[in-house]
Amino acid sequence: MNTGKILTTEAAAILNTSPQFVRVAMQQGKLPIGIAIKMSTKWTYNISGKLLTEYSGKDVEKELEQIRKKKVM
Repeated sequence: MNTGKILTTEAAAILNTSPQFVRVAMQQGKLPIGIAIKMSTKWTYNISGKLLTEYSGKDVEKELEQIRKKKVM
């Protein structure tokens, strides 16, 4: 799966939730779609396409294609 970097906003759209929910749940280790690491005062998120697919049950590549296509328009 070659999805590139998946943003928290994109993961939120796939999971039908808010970006804030994705960020906080990842920070608390309650959303197993990647890792959240605190770098001094800011958080960095690494979302795995494979883990997001397993968690959501959706075709993440297809979903991202649609989400990113809407962004361009």
